[in-house]
Amino acid sequence: MKYRSIGRTDLKVSEIGFGCGGNAGLMVRGSFDEQLRIVEAALEAGINYFDVAPDYIDAEANLGRVLHALGARPLLNSKVEIRAGNLDDIAAHVVRSAESSLKELGVDHLDVLQVHNAPVAGSRAPAGSDYHTLGVQHFLGPRGALEGLRRLLDAGKVRHVGFVCRGNDAPYVRELLATGMFGMLNVPYTLLNPSAGMVLPANLEVDKDGGAVLDDARNAGAGAAVYSVLARGFLSDQSVAGEAHHPLARDISANATDAGKMREKAARVSFLARETGISLAQAAFRFVLAHSGVTTALGGFSSMQQLKELCAVSGMGPFPDELNARLHLVWQSNFAGMAS
Repeated sequence: MKYRSIGRTDLKVSEIGFGCGGNAGLMVRGSFDEQLRIVEAALEAGINYFDVAPDYIDAEANLGRVLHALGARPLLNSKVEIRAGNLDDIAAHVVRSAESSLKELGVDHLDVLQVHNAPVAGSRAPAGSDYHTLGVQHFLGPRGALEGLRRLLDAGKVRHVGFVCRGNDAPYVRELLATGMFGMLNVPYTLLNPSAGMVLPANLEVDKDGGAVLDDARNAGAGAAVYSVLARGFLSDQSVAGEAHHPLARDISANATDAGKMREKAARVSFLARETGISLAQAAFRFVLAHSGVTTALGGFSSMQQLKELCAVSGMGPFPDELNARLHLVWQSNFAGMAS
């Protein structure tokens, strides 16, 4: 396992991180024995960075129990979700949420705490229980998210702070980075939507433009953890073949139209795997780790086989120039008319 520094922080993290979210399902729906076995194997493989959140149902408590049983203390990142009911005093909510996460995980501090809401314009507020976005003024203003994060940093309950990007948010990401407070971003960046890592290729249509925020993070001295590397699981040989996903994994077949389009796109980039003798999932992680702004690529593991498959990518290095050139042609065709 290779390791990279998180921006200007003192943390070095494994190129492959351990994502505890619901897509893979292990830390949400798996049995304790399954969780124990795979987390232990991940630690033995050199994974030292675990990414969790309160919204990943029971994942904090499950991870805490597993790490206690193993006597292990890897680097831990959790998050705080800000909803409509928290807007009167966001700072106080940030502190309460972090303290709850510490209790669930059974630790006295978090190595990274991130705001799970992505920044958007002005004072736009989340509705109801939604936490996906938050107006940048709710980050920066009185009793805002940054105030709560500062309290936690001053109290030693959190070592570093960050936030999540979701696309179409680059101006506000840059505004938050300019504060100098943030050391770690979570960013979506995939073979199917590479816009977080570059200017959007001509003709490529994406649901959200990542705005090359990986470069912004690197230039600001912040690290970046890439999530959803497999594009909700579609960037896998099993998905392209139309096979069922692991029983623990979240069902991605509910939207049949979307599933078909995603599988077609994944098939268009599968030459990267075929011509380098690796799996499509490995190719997806290899692509992500080739970007100099990426610190770690978060894997969601449903099985031991998946863990071994993705850990093998660390240290592979970038694809050859010829394959990268072909990939750019696929993007410029918007995945149409290109041989897979």
